[in-house]
Amino acid sequence: MQIEPQPLTQEAFAPFGDVIDVPTEPGRRYYEEALGNLRPNARPSLSLSLKGETPNRPLTADLLERHEFSSQTFVPIDVARWLIVVAPQARTGGPDLSGVKAFIATGTQGVTYRPNTWHHGLTVLDRPGRFAVFMWRDGGEGDEEFVPVEPFTIRIP
Repeated sequence: MQIEPQPLTQEAFAPFGDVIDVPTEPGRRYYEEALGNLRPNARPSLSLSLKGETPNRPLTADLLERHEFSSQTFVPIDVARWLIVVAPQARTGGPDLSGVKAFIATGTQGVTYRPNTWHHGLTVLDRPGRFAVFMWRDGGEGDEEFVPVEPFTIRIP
């Protein structure tokens, strides 16, 4: 299976979470509505990430992850284009690969994955990228889950 990515828009990404548009003019935007924590003892977690460029074209995905009880937000700090790959939850559990979607984000677009959203790991294109990452953690197994999936490819334009 090969996935063709589409440009990231709020409408297309809405089933999986929210798009965060980095302001291009003076002022502040709030995105609190997108944040979700389903565990009362989880604490907020803010991290910074530097991710190397992904050289493989097309990209083969064989592992997806989720944060069952927490949203996860990626805000670009210094990024060119980056790839977002998401899948809905299957009725039988795990990711539903028949619903996989891929999006190309610009360096001024971030995302918040809703709790329990299956997604591919952070993938940057064109050059290394830096992100601020926010989620909720309690140190337990529900913080993150990784599952191998039947490999599929994403065409990188």
